[in-house]
Amino acid sequence: MCDYSLELYRSRPAAQEEQYTLHRFPSGTMGFTSARDCETAVCMPADANLRLAGIAEAVQRIYAIGPVEDVVMTRMEGGMHVHRDAVRFANGREVLLQSLNAGLTAVLIDFPSDLVPVETVRHPTRELVDA
Repeated sequence: MCDYSLELYRSRPAAQEEQYTLHRFPSGTMGFTSARDCETAVCMPADANLRLAGIAEAVQRIYAIGPVEDVVMTRMEGGMHVHRDAVRFANGREVLLQSLNAGLTAVLIDFPSDLVPVETVRHPTRELVDA
């Protein structure tokens, strides 16, 4: 999931156990980037489990969370939101990425159960050649 306003930028899917930084793009939209390429938006799959660290004290107070939190990527539908990408904290609060602090880090802990990470997909014809 990448907010539509990040379509102006290159993007790529997230990889399990890679570390990302929440970055404010020139368009003003917050999105994840990797240390290797801070100009490419990294799209997190819906329902992915992330560990956020470096959550600012002001954000912690507002949402009753700690400096490190395990979250689930979600998408806020409808309403007055221009942006849709959000996280769901263990306390049930759903918060738009736009409401979090730039510079916090995220690690993709686990993909949703119905997604298979790209690097684990086996090519069926390769198995026949190897046999």
